[in-house]
Amino acid sequence: MKRVVCAAALAVCAVSSVFAQNPPAGGRQGGRGPALPPIDPPKEWLSPSRPKDLVEFSMMTWPEVYDAIHHQGKTVALYYAGGNEHRGPQNVNGGHTLMGEAKVVEIARRLGNAIVLPVMPYSSNNAGNQQTGTLGLNAEIEAALTERIAEQAISTGFTTVILLNDHGGSVKPMTDVAKKLEEKYRAPELADKKIHVFYADQIYQAAQDNFDKVLASRGLPVSSHAGIPDTSEMMYSGKGKNWVRTDLLKYAVTMGPGYVPAPPVPGAGRGAADPNAPRIVASGVTGDGRLSSEAIGKEAFENKVSMAVSQIKAWMETIK
Repeated sequence: MKRVVCAAALAVCAVSSVFAQNPPAGGRQGGRGPALPPIDPPKEWLSPSRPKDLVEFSMMTWPEVYDAIHHQGKTVALYYAGGNEHRGPQNVNGGHTLMGEAKVVEIARRLGNAIVLPVMPYSSNNAGNQQTGTLGLNAEIEAALTERIAEQAISTGFTTVILLNDHGGSVKPMTDVAKKLEEKYRAPELADKKIHVFYADQIYQAAQDNFDKVLASRGLPVSSHAGIPDTSEMMYSGKGKNWVRTDLLKYAVTMGPGYVPAPPVPGAGRGAADPNAPRIVASGVTGDGRLSSEAIGKEAFENKVSMAVSQIKAWMETIK
C-alpha cells in the first residue's frame, strides 16, 4: 500500500512539474491561478525618471515592458545569440556577446518597435584545453533554448520574434527554429493570432562577406576569426572598456606569439612535421588583426547593423 501511495505522489509531482514548466496559453496572474486576459497595471507603477530610450528587457521593470508592448507598439522581440569563444590573445572571450548586445540594441532603436531580449552568452561550439576561452552548447540544446525563449516572448505578448546571431554555430539552430515556429503559427487554428518568427541572417555571413570586400579594396588582410573585423568592432563598441588588449595587437595573427607563418611548403602535410621542432602555441586568430582600429570597427558595426535593419524592415513589409 505504501508503495502505491508513494508512486501516486511521484506521479502527481511529475504532472505538477510539467504544468509548472508549460503553463496554459495566455499566462497566469502572478504565476498562479487560471489564465486571465492582461489588464493595465496602475500608472503610478511607471516611473517618470525611467530612461525614455530604454529597449533592453533586462533593464526594464515588468510594467515598463507591458507599457512598451501594449501602449508603445513595441511588439517585436529581438533574440540575439552571442557566445564565449577564444578570440586571440588580444580580445576578451565574451566578444560575440558584447558585440552582439551593442548591435542588437542599436537595431532595436532604429526599428523603433522592438525590445531586446537578454543576449544568449553561449552558442553551438566546443571547449578546448589549449585556447581556454570557449564554452559551447551543442546544436540540439541551442535550438531547444532558442525555441523556448521565442515561445516565452510570445507568451509575454510579443507578436513577432526576430532571431539574430554573432557566431556561425547558431546558424542552423536558428534557421530550424524559425522555420518550425513560423510553420506552427501559420496553421489555421493559430494564424489569426498573427504571430511570426523570423531568422534575420544578413547580420552574419552576408555582412562579413560584404565587409571583406571593403577590406580587400583597401589592401587589408581578410580574416575569418579575431582578425581586423572582429578586433576593430570590439575596439569601437568597447571603447574605454578594455575589451581589446591593444598592447597585444602585434600578436593578433594566425600563429603566435610573435610568429608570422611562412607560406606552406608545396606537398608538405602533417606527416612532414619535424617531431623535434619546438611547439608553437596557436594564437586563436584565423587571419591577421594587427592593423585593427576603432575607425574600421565603426564601419564594421554600421555594416552589420544597417544590413540587419534593412532585411528586417523588408521582411516586415511582407507580413502586413
